[in-house]
Amino acid sequence: MMKSSTLTRHFVESLLAGLLAACMLACSGKEKEEQPEVTVLAAQAERGKIEQVIRTEAILFPKDQAALTPKVSSPVRSFYVNRGSRVHRGELLAVLENRDLAATVIDNQGTYEQAQAVYELATSSSLPEEWQKAEYDLKAAKEAYEAQQKVYDSRKILFDQGALPRKDFDQSAVALIQAKATYEIAKNHMRALETAGEKDQLKAAKGQLSSAQGKFEGAAAQLSYTEIKSPIDGVVTERPLYPGETAPAGTPLMVVMDTSSVIAKAHIPQQDAAVLNPGDPATLSGPGDVTVVGKVTLVSPALDPNSTTVEVWVTAPNPDATLRPGTIVTAQITARTVNDAILIPASALLKTPEGTTTVMVVGNDSKAHQVNVEPGIRQGDRVQITKGLSGGERVITSGAYGLPNETKVKIAESASPEGGKAAEGGKAEGEKSPAGEKKPAGKDKE
Repeated sequence: MMKSSTLTRHFVESLLAGLLAACMLACSGKEKEEQPEVTVLAAQAERGKIEQVIRTEAILFPKDQAALTPKVSSPVRSFYVNRGSRVHRGELLAVLENRDLAATVIDNQGTYEQAQAVYELATSSSLPEEWQKAEYDLKAAKEAYEAQQKVYDSRKILFDQGALPRKDFDQSAVALIQAKATYEIAKNHMRALETAGEKDQLKAAKGQLSSAQGKFEGAAAQLSYTEIKSPIDGVVTERPLYPGETAPAGTPLMVVMDTSSVIAKAHIPQQDAAVLNPGDPATLSGPGDVTVVGKVTLVSPALDPNSTTVEVWVTAPNPDATLRPGTIVTAQITARTVNDAILIPASALLKTPEGTTTVMVVGNDSKAHQVNVEPGIRQGDRVQITKGLSGGERVITSGAYGLPNETKVKIAESASPEGGKAAEGGKAEGEKSPAGEKKPAGKDKE
């Protein structure tokens, strides 16, 4: 009996051990088959247009500006414009007191006319005509002598080489002697005329005429300075004086600006300026939701030594004067445009400890695969991928941080509280953490 009981006990123990082993094997196999699944948000890599836009603040300046500072110090006799008046190039804006200057012009004009009469009388004699003829003869003789000298030199070379008869060479030598003699005679005649006393009288008369003419023109210029005219088309923006007042030295009598177009001057970093070129499209946004379209007209070739930035000018039309010089505006410059770019949300980009940029791509096996990419232009929440993607891939936009490679994932399709799909770049309700733990919907409890 004891032996039968012992056998029965051993059989039961063996059976229990087998069942336990089978149960453990089954449980371990089930755990191996059921890997944790992480819920993520994803977006498709699409092809589209993207622009590199540089935004910066700028100060507006007029297209042209003239600060009219009088060259003579005199009270203002009359103003013909006020602040805000539109003026044209050459238009008379103001007149200064100028009666004394007008009298000086009349006096110098008389002196000039008298000197002119004296000079005409001095040049009416026959000697100046003889001087003119002597100067002409001297010039002609000199040219003939130089020409004959060249002929003689060329024939001498040919004669020395045996290519010219001696008769022809001798004729050129005789012609050279005759031309030299003619030149010497003309030169001596001119020298004799120069020693004549009447030439000194002519020079004196000419000097007096030049002096009188200079004084007359100087007085006329001083008188013209009392008439203030606009050098440009524009609008009067400053007129600080009243009639009868005298502008202090170096102080503008008024300021005229051409505001038909404006220039926005901005200082931007070197790396942004490196991609800009004259002609790039731009927009200027000012107070009151005023927006105008312009273009880059200048990218400074040198850095500002104080800020180490580059000065960039954006010129835009301003026919209605909606933008005022001195206003701070926002300039948006389109540096580059790519029409067929591969675009993904910027939230899909990840940085590795080594500094490499990657994205997690959801494959056909519903697993996340790490892919190295090279980003390009960034515009808002979109970024261009220049290398690593070909378009059409599904990239994880939320939940990829810290996610191991080859992890099984599920793309969330849950509705947001507003009734739409969960927004890209945020977590959906009921989303699992990277560790596989499911978070409850709603706000986190403290």
